[in-house]
Amino acid sequence: MKNFLMVTLPFLLFSCQQKENKSTTVSSSDSIQVTQNAEESKIENRTENKQTGDTIFMNFKNEQNIYIAEGTVDSIHSRIYVKFKNEESGELNAKIMPPTGKGNIRFNQIIFPDKTSDGPFGMDMKIPLKQKGSYILVIGHSQMADNPFWGKFKVELENKKVAE
Repeated sequence: MKNFLMVTLPFLLFSCQQKENKSTTVSSSDSIQVTQNAEESKIENRTENKQTGDTIFMNFKNEQNIYIAEGTVDSIHSRIYVKFKNEESGELNAKIMPPTGKGNIRFNQIIFPDKTSDGPFGMDMKIPLKQKGSYILVIGHSQMADNPFWGKFKVELENKKVAE
């Protein structure tokens, strides 16, 4: 009986290792397909500003020179951070549009490139942008009101040049 176990044990160990090696091999056609899918997703991301986690990166403007994105506020992400870059001074016109038209959602704060901040605001915001750099808008519900907002919303940002 001992001899039988001594002979079969190495075969079992060897066969298990072969299965693991076979499952980890990738053919060249599979890797080509993966890179094509990654390139397609990069192209899609170039045309849309999407929420990733609790942050919306505003990188692309539409034909009217307006940043537009959809976001979602839920129990995990009760505050959404909208990041955008400003290259020239002007006035920021920002709007939050929930699907129902109303809700307990607002711009809680704007953080300027020099790390100063201002707020709170409402669902609409007009503020001069005098600094160049990265801005952050914090969107969430008002702590002073009942019924926090949960769900999807749309946000629009437009930087209008101010004639001086």
